[in-house]
Amino acid sequence: MIRFGIIGTNWITDELIRSAQHIADFQLTAIYSRTKEKGQEFAAKYGVNAVFTNIDEMAESDKLDAVYIASPNSFHAEQSITFLRHGKHVLCEKPIASNPAEVKKMIQTAKNHNVLLMEALKTTVLPNFKAIQENLHKIGKVRRFFANFSKYSSRYDAYREGNILNAFNPTFSNGSLMDLGIYCVYPLVVLFGEPKKIHANAVMLESGVDGSGSLILQYDNFEAVLTHSKIVNSYIPSEIQGEDGSIIIDEISTPENVEIKYRNGKLEKIGQPYTVPSMYYEVEEFINLIKSGTLESKVNSYENSLITAHILSEARKQIGLTYPADLV
Repeated sequence: MIRFGIIGTNWITDELIRSAQHIADFQLTAIYSRTKEKGQEFAAKYGVNAVFTNIDEMAESDKLDAVYIASPNSFHAEQSITFLRHGKHVLCEKPIASNPAEVKKMIQTAKNHNVLLMEALKTTVLPNFKAIQENLHKIGKVRRFFANFSKYSSRYDAYREGNILNAFNPTFSNGSLMDLGIYCVYPLVVLFGEPKKIHANAVMLESGVDGSGSLILQYDNFEAVLTHSKIVNSYIPSEIQGEDGSIIIDEISTPENVEIKYRNGKLEKIGQPYTVPSMYYEVEEFINLIKSGTLESKVNSYENSLITAHILSEARKQIGLTYPADLV
């Protein structure tokens, strides 16, 4: 059994726990929350006795082998490094850190202490993403990668009423690009590596973060066009367009209905419905790596996380979005 601690008591941690409970080797043993009351309330749902309000005490505890970190983005690096230094494996929610400098420090700490660090970006470990990789050759030479993830935030109504929650506060390294745009960037990086050029645009909000935006990334023989938003919904699928056909992806964050449409009109379905919750696969990947003694994922690798961080950082530079974490 791999004993997990959880940082954060929000909907995403509930979703991860619900997904991980399908894995026999997962055991939830510790909860962190800023307040004892909220931590105990969350722990009670899952029969967990160990509740912490101090990160250092939790990192020093012998009640956990690994930790899933789902705190605000600005806390990811510091909290991850604390646990890594205490020999705990870290599964850190995307984006793994605020900027490339933080990512490098995290990677070096993981290497120094011989523990696993992995970015919790679920898309690239899903079976249907693997199906995309395995069938990519069928569409011929790729000429455009188009990815779209635009989802009206549940917290935007509060913002419009004058209540700026964490999701729209630059102090916490948030905004549309970091929270949703990364779902377009990371799969692109896993499939095609680092781009030659980056051009970014954004719709900036008065709070100082981007509400929506787009990126155009240049590769040797094709371009990638990415769109993202937290202030509108979009129902446009994503596509990988090749000279012989296109792979059409219903939702880039969680590909489920995936098919190839060839130039002659023929359709080939390559995606399959999931039989377990989608976050199952990132926990499975993480646990399998720990049990095999492998200290880096080949999919959500250090290189892929670093390239993604560089793209996000350069895009933020172009749209004029600086976080307090960038000034340290």
